[in-house]
Amino acid sequence: MSWNGVFLGALFGLLITRSAWGAAVGAMIGYMLDPGAGVRVASSNGTTSISSEFFRTTFEIMGYVAKSDGRVSEAEIDAARRLMQELNLGAADVNAAIACFRAGKSPGYDAELAVERLRESCGLRYDLLRAFVELQLRAALAGNGISPPARRVLIGIAERLGLSEVEFSTMEASLRGRHGRGKSSSLAECYAELEVEAGISDQELVKAYRRQMSRHHPDKLVANGLPESMAQMAKEKTQRIQEAYEGIRAARGMR
Repeated sequence: MSWNGVFLGALFGLLITRSAWGAAVGAMIGYMLDPGAGVRVASSNGTTSISSEFFRTTFEIMGYVAKSDGRVSEAEIDAARRLMQELNLGAADVNAAIACFRAGKSPGYDAELAVERLRESCGLRYDLLRAFVELQLRAALAGNGISPPARRVLIGIAERLGLSEVEFSTMEASLRGRHGRGKSSSLAECYAELEVEAGISDQELVKAYRRQMSRHHPDKLVANGLPESMAQMAKEKTQRIQEAYEGIRAARGMR
């Protein structure tokens, strides 16, 4: 089994549904739609596929970030392995991911070149680049809570991929909130769904809501590479955004 379509399918399933079930469904759909080819693009090293570049860079950078404070801990290794499981990777794919992780934490690894190749491959597919940064944040948070050196590295990577430090911080805060709350439901979770702070003004809240709805719109995601069969998952994500927004509006007494 090739991990080209499988990996991206599992990735979007995980990010949209926030569950291993979603990753499994996404992996299955990705395999059916693309058992190995992937979207092919021209790069400085010849022709490659976006999914291949994404897979390799994801786990190489994960290893690089883990080593950024001088030592890769058992917690960081476990976090990477858990992510591989959530993405429903097969045994061969797990071995490939582990090899990439080891390459990333090895001396002399050129992270800047790797990130630039990823950016070049993805082009204007901002949703993929944002998903990449979110995966790195999730792994770092699950590993050691994101050490200061790791955070500096991740901010630099995010900026290279087009995310501002403000966007990065907002994404980090949202992930920290979900990590700490588990499955509990609260007003704080509504703010996290919109990736904003509780003290945001009503006007900025409306802008954030519209931004999130645009970012996760099913048609837009499909146009940027999300398999059409997964459009329903994207619709469910926008429904959660809508519900979060309505919950905040009701709590604030907004009309």
